[in-house]
Amino acid sequence: MRIGINASFARKPNTGLGQVTFNFLQELARRQTKASRKKFKFFLYLEENLPKNLKLPRNFHKNIFLPLWKRDDLIRKIWWEKHLLPKKAKADKCDVLISLYQCPTIVAKDIKHLMVVHDIIPKLFPEYLNNSRKRTYQKMTEQGILSADKILAVSRRTEKDLIQKLKINPRKISVSYIDADEIYKQEVSAEKSAKILKKYTLKPGYILAGGGLEVRKNIEGVIRAYKHLLDRNKNTYLIKDFPKLAVYGKLRPELAPLITDAEKLVKEFNLSQRVKLLDAVPQADLPALYKNAAMFVYPSFYEGFGIPILEAMNQGIPVITAKTSSLPEVGSDAVLYCDPNDIREIAMVIKNVLTNEKLRDTLKDRGRLRAQHFSWKIFTDKIINKISRL
Repeated sequence: MRIGINASFARKPNTGLGQVTFNFLQELARRQTKASRKKFKFFLYLEENLPKNLKLPRNFHKNIFLPLWKRDDLIRKIWWEKHLLPKKAKADKCDVLISLYQCPTIVAKDIKHLMVVHDIIPKLFPEYLNNSRKRTYQKMTEQGILSADKILAVSRRTEKDLIQKLKINPRKISVSYIDADEIYKQEVSAEKSAKILKKYTLKPGYILAGGGLEVRKNIEGVIRAYKHLLDRNKNTYLIKDFPKLAVYGKLRPELAPLITDAEKLVKEFNLSQRVKLLDAVPQADLPALYKNAAMFVYPSFYEGFGIPILEAMNQGIPVITAKTSSLPEVGSDAVLYCDPNDIREIAMVIKNVLTNEKLRDTLKDRGRLRAQHFSWKIFTDKIINKISRL
């Protein structure tokens, strides 16, 4: 069986799709035996070469190509996914193509297509489609999803969205959860912690928020809740040792209103001495930032999965998140929930975690246990089983 894999996002390892791509390929490579090397031949379609630490067996073949338009934008993306990729899969005589994310790719009728769908956020939040290029890409992506032979959704929430919003036949969809990157499962040494804390001028016990500054991630809600807590506790013992708020995510105020202007909010609320904006943080630094936080606050309005809360649970810190979309699927009973629209409720839950040591310990233990329910092996098994039946 000749299997093509769209591994384009391997070039962006700091993104969720980049992590999914890398870990799927790594797990797929690990399980190759003498028998499977004879049975399967994999063609990896790439825009850049793979990281050097990803070792591939002999039955994996890399195909790196770019259109004439080299700029990394939607024009290049459409050209690569919709036009060049199907031609490459056809030329390599693929029996099956695996798309590891939702995209406009439509293959020839003699090639079966399995597409992993993480979310259909632009369909649910039209404000993301604020120019003609984005609207065109979204329309093409929906056509790509509809044309796929099988769909693997990363959550029950995404499955429901596909059925309700795109009218996909439920029999065409199955669900398999993704996992956090291996780096979040490793123990962070005291030396590493000290180095990262020094780099970001932080002391252990801060409140951590982030996962991106898109408006739907609700960083504004976290900052407002933090301000509310400070104001309400000015004359209490709590304020003396009140932890700082650290927020990670690329600061791009020019993209407002799609991106939260966190700098503007901090200045507006006079929180410059209390809130530390970390900007974009390399993935290598994130495990230590999670580990040394008092808690991770992620009251997102909507997620297709919600990988940041799984990252935090792997590092054994209390998690506060929203009781919306897919987040309860990931957090189950191992996290605390809040209404993302209610600033006072977010503040109240943060205060409960800060002041209740027993609660913190319970959430740490439950989070680590819950994190063990997610597995790249299970995710990869599901894909292999599906393509074997196509």
